[in-house]
Amino acid sequence: MIELGFFERALLEAVLAGALAGLVGTLVVLRRRAFFTTALTHATFPGAMVAAVLGFSVVLGSALFSIVLVALMTLIARVRGQGGQVAAGVVLTFGFALGALLQSANPSLPISVESFLVGSILTVGWPDIALTAAVLVVAAVVLALRGRHIVFATVDELGYRAAGYRPWVIEALTSALIAATVVAIMPAIGAVLAIALIVGPAAAARRLVSSTTAVLALSPVLGALAAVIGVLLSRELAVAAGGAITVVVAALVGLALLAGRMLDARRPRARAEHPEPAAPPRTLVSP
Repeated sequence: MIELGFFERALLEAVLAGALAGLVGTLVVLRRRAFFTTALTHATFPGAMVAAVLGFSVVLGSALFSIVLVALMTLIARVRGQGGQVAAGVVLTFGFALGALLQSANPSLPISVESFLVGSILTVGWPDIALTAAVLVVAAVVLALRGRHIVFATVDELGYRAAGYRPWVIEALTSALIAATVVAIMPAIGAVLAIALIVGPAAAARRLVSSTTAVLALSPVLGALAAVIGVLLSRELAVAAGGAITVVVAALVGLALLAGRMLDARRPRARAEHPEPAAPPRTLVSP
């Protein structure tokens, strides 16, 4: 195993977590699953608490509980008169309340609400880094193999269904990727701050580039860049790394919005200064 100090490991995790969050975050933004992701980040808390009580991996507990929560949200969303937002809201409050209840009933556990919410990227170990890298590879492979299907189902679900495909397969696949991403980056970023790193880079990329392929390429770069800058700022300013990363992501989104407005303003001006040549007049030919 390569010998790296805690700060170098934090930087490596920042690159991997930022790239993973940016890549999968593109699916979250395109499919409008931000509230679903928020619910998932908060509601995996009881899985971590149960794992701590039973004495096995907290990450594994969060992963197993996330599967239960995705199934629960899917069932609630299918109830007539309900929807995805209602399902996510119910699961968010239920999951986090259950986690807080378990934590208060077992105050001696090594997991606190604060550490779960904000994470601790400076204390990540090689197992955390390996998990993040593995999920990143899986996400990249899935998008390389099924990316067109995901975009098709996202843009035109009725057309996707009419073409003979099953939209629920894409829904399950993207939900699994989102859940895996949340579980992988949570030890470093935390439950509350993870949503910013997942949604922010993709939202910024959408303002800077137009095509979905370009967003998929740019978003991981922005995510990794924001995470690394946040970790570096935390050392220079002696502040919490998770908070610094989130502030950098927010600043990145703000700059992208401004840059997007400038680009939008220039496009009409460029069209006015360089209009397309008029079509030649038609010549009427007598019979």
